[in-house]
Amino acid sequence: MEEEGDNYISSAADLKSAMSSILTYENLVHAVSGAVGSMTAMSVFYPLDTARLRLQVDENRKSRSTPAVLMEIIKEEGLLAPYRGWFPVIASLCCSNFVFFYTFNSLKTLWLKATPPTTSKDLSIGFIAGIVNVLFTTPLWVVNTRLKLQGAKFRNDDIKPTTYTGISDAFQKILQHEGILALWNGTLPSLLLVFNPAIQFMFYEALKRQVLKQQTELSSIQVFLIGAIAKAIATTVTYPLQTVQSILRFGHEKTNSEKRTFGCFSVFHLTKQRIRRLGFLGLYKGLEAKLLQTVLTAALMFLVYEKLANLTFRLMALKG
Repeated sequence: MEEEGDNYISSAADLKSAMSSILTYENLVHAVSGAVGSMTAMSVFYPLDTARLRLQVDENRKSRSTPAVLMEIIKEEGLLAPYRGWFPVIASLCCSNFVFFYTFNSLKTLWLKATPPTTSKDLSIGFIAGIVNVLFTTPLWVVNTRLKLQGAKFRNDDIKPTTYTGISDAFQKILQHEGILALWNGTLPSLLLVFNPAIQFMFYEALKRQVLKQQTELSSIQVFLIGAIAKAIATTVTYPLQTVQSILRFGHEKTNSEKRTFGCFSVFHLTKQRIRRLGFLGLYKGLEAKLLQTVLTAALMFLVYEKLANLTFRLMALKG
């Protein structure tokens, strides 16, 4: 009985210790810095993401280069069209990166407390943080994809237009007409795509450790370049799934709508359909725009994140 009580006390102490490691000011600083960094970077390079999304979803668009697509969008839809859907994307990105950075740094604190960091640990931590992030924030991304493409002039006749008046109206209409599971459209490729931030953070942390062996602090250009390299590798590896994810989130093709399901079938069906229509390279349609946008965005995000977190820790006399 005494041994049971000791085990209970020990377990309670371990739980308290774990919670104190998770609910810390340092983790909050990392989460806020990551959210601010991502919002800043996405705002700067948002038009590139608009071009990427059009290339992924609108199969019949003849223009292939990012500048050509952006010029078409501006000419046909107005000067501000490349920034359509900016607010819901920024709101989703803020929530998404807050969740990811908080989870990543909490797990990092817990896991690496007694053992040194390794690339495999970085990959595992990034993967778990990505899963938590996907399950919490997919509905936000479904809504912002719909709003971002609303009013677009599509070449693909199979796409039905939407008429949402805002974020809350989009949520309400999706729930009313498509059901609650529609808010998690693209969840399977999103879960598979957690390898993207996992790979990105694995390379980022590994490259950062290598540089910090030679010096005490990273320069701005080093942070920018390391962030860019890490994101370029992750994006290239996972891009076909991102294409399928975008199509599933949009969810408004007139044909084969019954096949847009929550599970594996929709992913394999859309992948097969895409290859049949456009060839294997069709899975990489928009990669140029995506690489340009995501590499620059990630590099700027890491730069703002590192500088803001370091500044906050110095001002508060805390160690990051």
